[in-house]
Amino acid sequence: MQLQLPLSPAQVPSPAITPEVIAKHGITPDEYQRIQEILGRAPNLTELGIFSVMWSEHCSYKNSKLELKKFPTTGPEVLVKAGEENAGVIDIGDGWGVAFKMESHNHPSAVEPFQGAATGVGGIIRDIFTMGARPVFLLNSLRFGPIEAAQNGSSSPAHPAGGSSVLAPTASQLALNRHLFSGVVSGIAHYGNCIGLPTIGGEIYFDPSYSGNPLVNVFCAGVLRHEQIARGAATGVGNPVFYVGAETGRDGLAGAAFASRELTEESKEDRPAVQVGDPFKEKLLLEACLELLAIDGAVAGIQDMGAAGLTCSTCETASRGGTGVEIDLAKVPQRELGMNAYEILLSESQERMLIIAHKGREDDVRRVFEKWELPYAEIGVVTSDGFMRVRHGELGVVAEIPARKLAEEAPLYRPAAKEPASPPRLDLATVPMIDPQEALPRLLAHPNLASRRWVWRQYDHMVRAGCVVPPGSDAAVFHVREANKFLAATSDCNATYCALQPRQGGMMAVAEAARNLVCSGARPIAVTDNLNFGNPNKPENFWQLRECVEGLAEACRAFGTPVTGGNVSLYNESPAGAIDPTPTVGMVGIIEQERHITRAQFRDPGDAILLLGSISGGLGGSQYLLQLHGKKEGPLPRFDLKAELALQQAVLALIKMGLAKSAHDCSEGGLAVTLAECCFTGEVRVGASVAIGTRNQERRDDDLLFGEAGSRVVLTSSAANSAAALALAQWRGLQARRLGTVGGEELVIHTDTARYAWDVKELQRVWSETFPRLMA
Repeated sequence: MQLQLPLSPAQVPSPAITPEVIAKHGITPDEYQRIQEILGRAPNLTELGIFSVMWSEHCSYKNSKLELKKFPTTGPEVLVKAGEENAGVIDIGDGWGVAFKMESHNHPSAVEPFQGAATGVGGIIRDIFTMGARPVFLLNSLRFGPIEAAQNGSSSPAHPAGGSSVLAPTASQLALNRHLFSGVVSGIAHYGNCIGLPTIGGEIYFDPSYSGNPLVNVFCAGVLRHEQIARGAATGVGNPVFYVGAETGRDGLAGAAFASRELTEESKEDRPAVQVGDPFKEKLLLEACLELLAIDGAVAGIQDMGAAGLTCSTCETASRGGTGVEIDLAKVPQRELGMNAYEILLSESQERMLIIAHKGREDDVRRVFEKWELPYAEIGVVTSDGFMRVRHGELGVVAEIPARKLAEEAPLYRPAAKEPASPPRLDLATVPMIDPQEALPRLLAHPNLASRRWVWRQYDHMVRAGCVVPPGSDAAVFHVREANKFLAATSDCNATYCALQPRQGGMMAVAEAARNLVCSGARPIAVTDNLNFGNPNKPENFWQLRECVEGLAEACRAFGTPVTGGNVSLYNESPAGAIDPTPTVGMVGIIEQERHITRAQFRDPGDAILLLGSISGGLGGSQYLLQLHGKKEGPLPRFDLKAELALQQAVLALIKMGLAKSAHDCSEGGLAVTLAECCFTGEVRVGASVAIGTRNQERRDDDLLFGEAGSRVVLTSSAANSAAALALAQWRGLQARRLGTVGGEELVIHTDTARYAWDVKELQRVWSETFPRLMA
């Protein structure tokens, strides 16, 4: 009888690789030619699928990696820098580090908002405990289309940067946007609450550009000792490779490729590309992995199975380790019958990890995962030849690809860039002033400025008992008890600014994040980002990406906040067009002493209200102009990085000297909205009386009240300390003035020409009722 040898990859039965099949996998003809050169032959369908996901934008960043090299990534506190591992790690002192990262789940959330958002949370948590860190808190940054009709009553509630009008949303669009919003919030709450991690902050905005393409950016931070940092490298030839966690199914099939193309009507049929999460199983996986990592000498490498699933975790660990990995798919735990190699390798089923154990320590892996009652299997071995080699039982080798070529040497592109047509320029003569007495309540009631309590009450922000400052202040503050450290974190981006002037918008996103941390008493230490843009092959979109990245990079260098990692999410387009460029900035800071923790709300009657920064605003790009006049027009107010840095240093100095009792960043909505928020966003509701005149009769009151000039902070000091606080700020070269006094039941604002007064209780009512009313 003749011996039957296993088939080679070239002999494995496979459907014909036609130009149509290649195009369906998102592979260009040139890329296919390169694949053939790498393999020395034509790929089979399984190998084509592997290249499809690994060379997708979502995994390879082939259209953005050259731009990302512009970011500063090193610094004295950086322990693990961007691109080295699953998340960056920053030293926070006394032998402790913080691992943090932000990632997107935009496309899945557009199709299945609950599961899309939930599995986004699960994925970012795995990125953190893969590093050996215990996750401690979550944030999120969300964008949706409008959920209420335009307040200005026009048919064009906003003008995008290109100047074309946007029709008011229809009733069906409003209903869809509310459905997406509700589903995403519920999915985030479900996963975080079930796994026992607090969601303690974030941001939410609504704009027509996100209709049909919501953005769901999720952030997680964890803490660890320096010596606990784990690596995702397959080191040690002969070491066994273990699959641990949930069984593999057909959910999330080729999700990385799905996330690397535009959303269309047909995308609604892509539900198999959306993963299904199980937070209870992830909690078991988290504890099991951390327990195994704590066993000295048991683990050589660890990697989560996120985008591209088993494919990505296998080739990336081999590439990082300078080795190869051979696995057998017949040994992979599966929850569905009849799965072929293509499906097993490209599935993005959740709650799974790849662990490379040290040879001889296999029983440690088995013991830990049996204790936590999780599936596990020894599926392969580390090899010396540099290949990702995949067997499938008796079928033999079904894929054989050089690991580094696959994981690290995807083609890189520098797409054409073209500045779009200049956005409309604001002509105040065509903008009638709305009576500020009416305008302030209307702005406070708009979803972009109203209370988010309806959202964050669904999140358990008190679990782990570490949330010191609840959601709603400038930044979240969390007490890491095991390290006895106070961390502050925030996520920020004004996409309207980035649509109008991308480079300045990018700078201002970093500046606002740092300002929010400083107002909470923290020193900013590092950044993670999530770059959300449209199709990079459209020159106007790529120009926006390039400009925003250069603005982000310049600001990060100015603030000394290196970028430790993040995510790029491109192809964020619906049939209506691309989203506004949204380079979300997640930033972490450290508060040196508990007494430095500062909140946004006014504290005590009689306290002096001070303004650091310019009194005048500038209505370009403002919420007043956008929401009440239906105009998305610039130019933006002038912005200066040196002035911003000086402001933040002064605010932090005042806090540390005990001269500031509260501090609040002045941003969206301008000075009037900032003052109103200070009156009622805390536990105590209190009024204030201020004067903001400039003795310039040509300066309109709506400009003074609702203009959004950057580099401004409203803070309070005791009456006795106010003169010293002003003197210190002025000594540092800042514009600084006393606006007025805390007290009473009204917010009273005097300008050069008028007196405005609002009942604080009524302002709080309209501010707090928006989301309950719209989402009832």
